[in-house]
Amino acid sequence: MLIARTLPDLRDACARLRRSTDTLALVPTMGALHEGHRTLVRTGVAAGAAVAASIFVNPLQFGANEDLSRYPRDEEGDLAALEAEGCALAWLPDVQTMYPTGEATTIVVTGPAERWEGDARPGHFRGVATVCAKLFGQVRPDFAYFGEKDWQQLQVVKRMVADLLLPLSIVGVGTVRESDGLAMSSRNRFLTAEERARAPALYAVLRSMAGALAAGEAVANVLAKAADELSQRGFGIDYLALVEGAGLAPIDTLQPDARLIAAARLGSVRLLDNTGI
Repeated sequence: MLIARTLPDLRDACARLRRSTDTLALVPTMGALHEGHRTLVRTGVAAGAAVAASIFVNPLQFGANEDLSRYPRDEEGDLAALEAEGCALAWLPDVQTMYPTGEATTIVVTGPAERWEGDARPGHFRGVATVCAKLFGQVRPDFAYFGEKDWQQLQVVKRMVADLLLPLSIVGVGTVRESDGLAMSSRNRFLTAEERARAPALYAVLRSMAGALAAGEAVANVLAKAADELSQRGFGIDYLALVEGAGLAPIDTLQPDARLIAAARLGSVRLLDNTGI
């Protein structure tokens, strides 16, 4: 596996890979890799691409009240995991490389970036869109792989790529879960043992909601009952909604691309999850 830490090294590595493959794929990450990230790399490799994975904890997507320094980091373990999955290139830029002194451009996104995480974390998707655009420009991949756990993020990146006519395809990969249903996340390690035991209830409630909606129960009733159940189980609910799958506008009747999305807190950990109907 090639490792690049500077832009000249990255350009050389990408040129080297392009000489030996028809397809280059990118898996953007912030490190602290788990099975979900490994699945993204594995999916790209299985598709026949040379896979580059970036590891960069992006300060622009952290809000004023979010602790950037608390985000878990494990470079040695991350590199070992990437190599084990057949990753061809690891890209590890520093902050100055990604955000040089004097730069004056960021990407402001609306549409699917509005509401939900957009309200809960002002400026978050500006950071996501900006860093993704930079990574796409640096690596020049044909495909980029993102997990469906962060459903709104996936739609934001798809919209940005379409609107800016960027020459790559965004591929969503299904959420990878623990055996009890909890969506894998780098932040799960901060759950206490008692919180970890309760955490799978979020997905269980979402699946129960999906079943009730598919059976014809009224959306408002399903949402109200689910919110009450989660509150009784100790979750602090940031949002729980039925939305359009691509645009994320709230809807009150089922449609083919409808998605249930949720963000809820257990202690200091904020859990995100979603499911189709």
